[in-house]
Amino acid sequence: MDPKGTGCPGFCERGPVVVIFPEEICYLQVRPEDVPEIVSQTIKEKKIVDRLLYVDPTTGEKATYESDIPFYKNQERNIIGSNIKIDPKHIDDYLAIGGYFALAKVLSGMTSEEVVEEVKKSNLRGRGGGGFPAGRKWEGSRNAPDEIKYVVVNADEGDPGAFMDRALLEGNPHSILEGLIIGGYAIGSYEGYIYVRQEYPLAVENVTLAIKQAEAYGFIGKNILDSGFDFTITVHQCAAYHQ
Repeated sequence: MDPKGTGCPGFCERGPVVVIFPEEICYLQVRPEDVPEIVSQTIKEKKIVDRLLYVDPTTGEKATYESDIPFYKNQERNIIGSNIKIDPKHIDDYLAIGGYFALAKVLSGMTSEEVVEEVKKSNLRGRGGGGFPAGRKWEGSRNAPDEIKYVVVNADEGDPGAFMDRALLEGNPHSILEGLIIGGYAIGSYEGYIYVRQEYPLAVENVTLAIKQAEAYGFIGKNILDSGFDFTITVHQCAAYHQ
């Protein structure tokens, strides 16, 4: 059993959330004083701590497993689904779930045109409301006549109650970096910027650490993975909001 501190798994309003693998037993609103009981009862004796389970407010039924909780049943956590599997401060956790494999595949034998076509075929779209096709955006940037191009990750999310970007930057920053590097290669850019709110100090901390780790592993910088492709990433914090 290897306990990990992770990013938001999606049901953070009922946090702290503890999920015990491989059974996926899910406990909600766990307090420090609950930990000895979880270890002695669930981990050692394979018994359920009933009072920590989710209780349906309508039916009164309890859900033992994460997938049985109604909040998750109709969701596919394609974006933040890996948050609960990794410690965001350790690049090896990201590598263990296939992290940077896509980057290696791209740089080992795909042209920028092929990358753009792959993104177009995927029908990947923006999640900010407009749903604009990412492939068309990348294609337009690649075909722009200017020699110097930049890729920007807009993680400001000024809409009230919006925490999509925060959850991902805090919980899986390397996934942002990998996509950013691939995007840079696809459009012919050598510089990427992550624009993030000052009110997200943990997001800034985790993504800054992730950049240093990725540089040490050769995923960011000059001649990435001996491909001849250079790419740098800078974190820029926006001005603080005041009420």
